[in-house]
Amino acid sequence: MTRPLVVTIDGPAGAGKSTVARRLARALGYRLLDTGAIYRAVALTAQRQHVAWDAGPACAALATGLPIDFELVGDANHVFLSGEDVSEAIRTQEISGGASQVSAHPEVRAALLELQRRLGAGGGVVVEGRDTGTVVFPAAEAKFYLTADVETRAERRAAELRARNQPVDLPTIIRETAERDARDAGREVAPMRPAEDAVHVDSTGKTLDQVVAELEAAVRGRE
Repeated sequence: MTRPLVVTIDGPAGAGKSTVARRLARALGYRLLDTGAIYRAVALTAQRQHVAWDAGPACAALATGLPIDFELVGDANHVFLSGEDVSEAIRTQEISGGASQVSAHPEVRAALLELQRRLGAGGGVVVEGRDTGTVVFPAAEAKFYLTADVETRAERRAAELRARNQPVDLPTIIRETAERDARDAGREVAPMRPAEDAVHVDSTGKTLDQVVAELEAAVRGRE
């Protein structure tokens, strides 16, 4: 018998965390918790309720009791707010920027910390985000820091937008990716950084199958 673990995957935007996490959760038979989607959901809720993303206390109030649910269907992790499937709505470039702003507020991070820990309780879960191995689940048994160079990550983001028939301006995406890296790494609360015991995985030049196989082998070696 193997014991269910908490697996964390952190890293910058566009590193492939979401796709790798979905595939890894499916391979392991684990649940999937996308912490980035939670912050995106807060940003979307704020936008819909005309709350400014730079209004920390107001955004934290929205985050408290956020009615969010996840459902993994095939390789797609669907995100629901009060029963509404917002999987596409939270993936626009605008909401991505909003999520980065919202996540910088200490009040918002504090409001969502308990929610994330509750959703990941009991193990048997793959958690992906920016600080899952350092702040949310510091005692996780398997931690990874997934990255890739800025150009590769921007190209991946552009491909996602094209697949959704959204406009693509690659130079702007490269610039915004670099700016988000700096913002996420430089924030005072829970900055994006690798956990000391995280395994570093650079996905530049690797196929999705290669990255997933690398992580799966590492996890199964610890179960």
